[in-house]
Amino acid sequence: AWSRPGRPYAVMADAASATTPAPAAEDPAPGAAPAATLDDTVVDASPQTAAPATAVEESAPAGAPSADVDDERAPSLELALAAKACGNAHHGAGEWHQAIDAYTEAISWAPPGCKELAVFHGNRAAAFLKLEQHEAVVEDCTAALEADPSYGKALARRAQAQEALGKWTEALADARALSELEGKPARLEADVRRLEGLEKAYLERQKDEMMGQLKSLGNMVLGNFGLSVDNFKATKDEHTGSYNISFDPSPQGGSS
Repeated sequence: AWSRPGRPYAVMADAASATTPAPAAEDPAPGAAPAATLDDTVVDASPQTAAPATAVEESAPAGAPSADVDDERAPSLELALAAKACGNAHHGAGEWHQAIDAYTEAISWAPPGCKELAVFHGNRAAAFLKLEQHEAVVEDCTAALEADPSYGKALARRAQAQEALGKWTEALADARALSELEGKPARLEADVRRLEGLEKAYLERQKDEMMGQLKSLGNMVLGNFGLSVDNFKATKDEHTGSYNISFDPSPQGGSS
C-alpha cells in the first residue's frame, strides 16, 4: 500500500488483497472506443497494466511507506493508473474538482513521454469542460495531442472549448482534423459546415471593422485637402480580380 500526505489528492493501491472497481463513466479501452464528437465529455480508461485497487484515503495507514512531496521520486505508471481510476470514479459521480485533482496526481506520477499521458490530460480536460474552464481545456487537450496526435477526443474537446472562447478559426481547424481522422462521417462534416459558417460571419465582421477604421483614418488625412475616401471608387475587374481606383470630385453624399 502507498499514500502521499500533503498532496491535494492521495491514492492507495493494494494489489495483494483488493480488486479494481469499475468507474461509472469509463470508456472502453482506446482500441474499442466510440468515435469522438464535438460534445464528447466521456472520459477514457487506458489499458491497466496492473490491477491495483484504488480508493481515496485521507492519511497513510500505520507503517505504510510515504514520499515527501518535496523529494525527488521515481515515476510510476502503476500509481499513475491508480490515480486515473480514482479520477474516473469521481468523474462518473459528477465530482469535477475531485476528478481534476486525481488526474493531476496521475500526470505527476506518469513517466515522461508515456502515451498514457494523453488519456490523463484528456480526462482532466473533460472535467475542466464540465466546469466551463475553457482555457484549461485547450491547454490540456494540446498536451494530450502532443502525447498522442491521433487522440480524437482531445481534438473534439479542444474544438468545443475554442468555439466557446469565440476562436472560430481554431475550432474549425480542430473540427476538420477530427473529421479527417474519423473518415469524414456525416455528423462531423455537419459540425465542420456549421463552424465554417460561424468563421465566415466572424471574418466578415472583422473585415467591416477594419474597413471602418481605415476609412476613418483616410478621412482624417484627406480632410486636410478638402477630400474624403468617398472621392475614390474601387471597381473590381472580374477577369483579373484586381481593383481599379477612380477619382470622383463630387461623389454622392461626399464632401464638395
